[in-house]
Amino acid sequence: MQVEKTTPVNLKVGKPVFRPGEACPGFLKLSRGTIRVSLTSDAGREVVLYRVRPGGLCLQTFSCLINGRNYAAEGVAETDIEGEILPAAVFFRLLDSDDAFRMSVLAAVAERFEEFEQRVEDVALTGLDARLARVLLALAAPGLPISSTHEALAAETASGRAVVSRKLAEFERSGLLVRTRGRIDLLDRKRLEQIAAGNV
Repeated sequence: MQVEKTTPVNLKVGKPVFRPGEACPGFLKLSRGTIRVSLTSDAGREVVLYRVRPGGLCLQTFSCLINGRNYAAEGVAETDIEGEILPAAVFFRLLDSDDAFRMSVLAAVAERFEEFEQRVEDVALTGLDARLARVLLALAAPGLPISSTHEALAAETASGRAVVSRKLAEFERSGLLVRTRGRIDLLDRKRLEQIAAGNV
């Protein structure tokens, strides 16, 4: 009887984990680091869908396994990552026979679906001011500047680069932040939190 072996995953920051059109090799279990999953249009516009962290589920991988299709999005190591890939046969066997594994997968799918609902609500019902303020606050470690390009902020907010650049300029004129080459310093977190909450 052949024993299916897991495949270790060790990638440095910036390395692709999977690309659109690639076959799914198995179920990804992440033990360290973060994977950013995004879609890019034919015109080159990128939208970040979600991030995978230890204990979380990659919905792209799950969908590819269940539906027997190739990846439709791109996954990139946002930090150095470690984990393993369970062969499809092992994944389905555990899903069928291991109650704890099955419930953990279903719970992760439900959690990811809730995140998608929130993402759709943000894009459809929330203005760019609030979306951008939320992203800036999420990226800003206390006392440290944000190192992010306008393209990256556009992908995070499901917007366009030019639109984000104009909005950042407005925030700067309002005294909320200051931009220098390659960095953004937040000056008024309290007002940004109010904008993020839709209270301004």
